[in-house]
Amino acid sequence: MTNSSKRLFFIDAIRAWAILMMLQGHFIDGLLDTAFRDDSNVGYSIWKYFRGITAPVFFTVSGFIFTFLLVKGKDGQGFNNPRVKKGIKRGLELLFIGYLLRTNFMGLLNGQIYPSFYIVDVLHCIGLSLLGIIGIYLLTYRKRNLVFGLTLSAIAIVLFLFEPLYKQWGFSFLPQAFANYVTKANGSVFTIIPWFGYAALGASISLIFNKLRDRNYFFPLTIASLLAIGFALIKLSSPFFLSISEATGIKLFSDIFYNNYLFIRLGDVFVVFAIFMVLERLLQNRTLLKIGQSTLSIYVVHFIILYGSFTGLGLYRFFHHSLNPYVAIPGAIAFMYISTYTALKYEDHKEEIKTQIAKGTEFTMKQIEFAAIYSYNTIKPRIIRLLRRFGLAKN
Repeated sequence: MTNSSKRLFFIDAIRAWAILMMLQGHFIDGLLDTAFRDDSNVGYSIWKYFRGITAPVFFTVSGFIFTFLLVKGKDGQGFNNPRVKKGIKRGLELLFIGYLLRTNFMGLLNGQIYPSFYIVDVLHCIGLSLLGIIGIYLLTYRKRNLVFGLTLSAIAIVLFLFEPLYKQWGFSFLPQAFANYVTKANGSVFTIIPWFGYAALGASISLIFNKLRDRNYFFPLTIASLLAIGFALIKLSSPFFLSISEATGIKLFSDIFYNNYLFIRLGDVFVVFAIFMVLERLLQNRTLLKIGQSTLSIYVVHFIILYGSFTGLGLYRFFHHSLNPYVAIPGAIAFMYISTYTALKYEDHKEEIKTQIAKGTEFTMKQIEFAAIYSYNTIKPRIIRLLRRFGLAKN
């Protein structure tokens, strides 16, 4: 890739890798028998570590690609930027799909909304993160991208630093549907705090790429910087916070030391970025890039198959924590292939499918309208006769 290339192919490759990692991670985590979850097993511990990288990478890349496109255009600033309206629409769409996937139609037919409907997951948080990035952009765009980037980075660092404090808050004063966005007490898988931090940092990094990527030696210097910062965060951030705690006596820093997953995972993200930038020329496979551009469809398909959206009849219901590794591993590979293949086929025929759905919806509405008119014309004479009998209508 030349520095002047309009598309950053390594970002699509990272997205493809992250979504595939997520597919196998959800499958193994949900279906592998607990008897085989042994942290002393080298294979399992390696898998567990890499599974933990997936979500931070996914959030960071989402913030990166959205903000890169948001500030790249020259069509306008603020609300005049067409990416703002598209971003708001996309954010709301992700929130809607997130709730839709947790809807059980059988329960709705019985007049019930199950508590799982209100659980917040990755789509909710990414959707809300996009809206948050747009909000910060609208507040700072008049002061140039430097203020935008510094604000995003500052918010991320604050969220990461104070996570030991706010993770203990119950937020019981909020309705559960809203509390689920900020606490895992009710079963939420992700919460907007601290996960917005990764999206915000991805957004701030994209501003650097947007401004400097055409400069000579930008990519080699960026790769070296990402590797240096990444390994420093992985290896040195915990001792750093411990030393601050010992020097100041502030308990917050020791709490970070004992559960320093946010900064270590950020280091992992930087290393992943650097590796994919190095390998970019080898990763420009058409199918791989298409997977990276179809992550939402893949996510939706995998959620339906694994968790049984709409019906509750998914693999999770029948094989939850029941498979041994000899079944789970090939099963995960098959699951990745089926989910990805189905989603890509949908992408190939998306416009046709949408057209057919629109036609089907229009036909259904016409049938309902016809039935309503027919019913009204059928019942109308009877109503008039009844009203005449009681003297409520003229002959």
